[in-house]
Amino acid sequence: MRPVLLLLALVGPTACGSIGPDTVTRDRFDYTGAVAESWKSQMLLNLVKIRYGDAPVFLDVGQIVAGYAFQRSFSAVGNAFTFSGSVPPLPTSSFGVAAGGQYNDSPTITYSPLAGERFARSMMMPIPPSAILNVIQAGFPVDEVLRLTVQSVNGVDNRHVGRQYVRPASPEFYVLARDLYRVQASGDIGVRVDRVDKEDKLNLVFRPNLAAAVENARFDVAKILGLDPAAREFRVVYGAVPANDKEIALLTRSILEVLVDLSSMITVPEAHVMEYRVRPTPGADLGPEGPIAPLIRIGHAGDRPADAFVAVPYRGYWFSINDRDIASKDLFSFIMFLFTFVETGTKEAAPILTIPTTR
Repeated sequence: MRPVLLLLALVGPTACGSIGPDTVTRDRFDYTGAVAESWKSQMLLNLVKIRYGDAPVFLDVGQIVAGYAFQRSFSAVGNAFTFSGSVPPLPTSSFGVAAGGQYNDSPTITYSPLAGERFARSMMMPIPPSAILNVIQAGFPVDEVLRLTVQSVNGVDNRHVGRQYVRPASPEFYVLARDLYRVQASGDIGVRVDRVDKEDKLNLVFRPNLAAAVENARFDVAKILGLDPAAREFRVVYGAVPANDKEIALLTRSILEVLVDLSSMITVPEAHVMEYRVRPTPGADLGPEGPIAPLIRIGHAGDRPADAFVAVPYRGYWFSINDRDIASKDLFSFIMFLFTFVETGTKEAAPILTIPTTR
C-alpha cells in the first residue's frame, strides 16, 4: 500500500489548485499580439480592396473570454494478503492504481461588424477640427496630418481623389504644409481651447518674438491663407470659407475619404491595369521642391515578402509594407490611431456571456 499512499500524497495537494493565474501573463501577451496583427492586416486589406473598387468591411473584436477546465481522476484497488496452496505456503497480494486528467481550453471571441449607424458615424462623418488640432498638438507632423485629413484650408485645396479622376492639390497647399511644419518644429505654435456658451472654441496660437526664419514661415502662412499678418491667434472652425481674416476654416475629410486617398497610392500589377481590373497609379503632384512623395508606399509581389511589416494576399498577389520603410510604417500606424481616435458616440453593448467554471 505504500505506493498508493505516495501517489495520493502527490495528487492531493494539487486537487484544489487553480490554473487561472498562471495563464494571465501568457494570454494577455498572446491575445494582444494576435489582435494587433489582425487589425493591421484588416486595415491593409481594406485599403487594397478600395483600390480595386471593392467594398471595405471592418470587424471589431468585441470580447475575448478564455475558459479553462482541468479535470482530474484517481482510483486505487487493493487486495488483502492471502496464502497460496504451495508448500510451503507463500503470501500473495495485488493492487491496482488508475489516474487520469483532462485539460480543456475553449476561448470565446465575439466580433462586431461596423455597419449601419456605426459605419456612418465612424467612416462617413467629417473628422472634427478638434481631433486634427489634438494630434498636431501631440506632435504628429502637421504637414502629413494636413495632407491626410484636410480637403482645404481657407479655400486652398488639397489633392482630391474621385471615382474617375485625381485632382492635384493647389501649389500653395504644399507650401502651406511646409511652412506650418517649420513653425511646428520650432515649438512656437500651440492650441488653446476657450469655453464660450458651453461650447469649446479652438484657437491656433503663434508665440511672439519668433526667430527670423520661423517668423518668415509664419508670415507666408498668413499670406497664403489671407490672414491678418499682425495677429498671433486665430479661431479654427469647420468649413470651406473663413468669416474674417482672423479665422482658419478647415474642410476636413471623413475616414473613408482618407482611406480612398491613401489607396490611390498603392502600386498595382501592370497585368491588372491592362485587363481593366484597376486604374493605373496616378502620378505625383508637384510641390515647391519638385514631385511630392506619396504618404505611404504599399507594393505588391507574387510571393509573400519575407521582410514585411504587414502583408495580405489579394487576387493572386501579396500587398505589403516593407518593414524597413519607417515613414510608411509610421503613417500606417497613425491611420489606425486616427481611426480609433475620431470615433464618437456609444458603441453597441457587447453580449453578456456566462462561462461555466470547471475544476
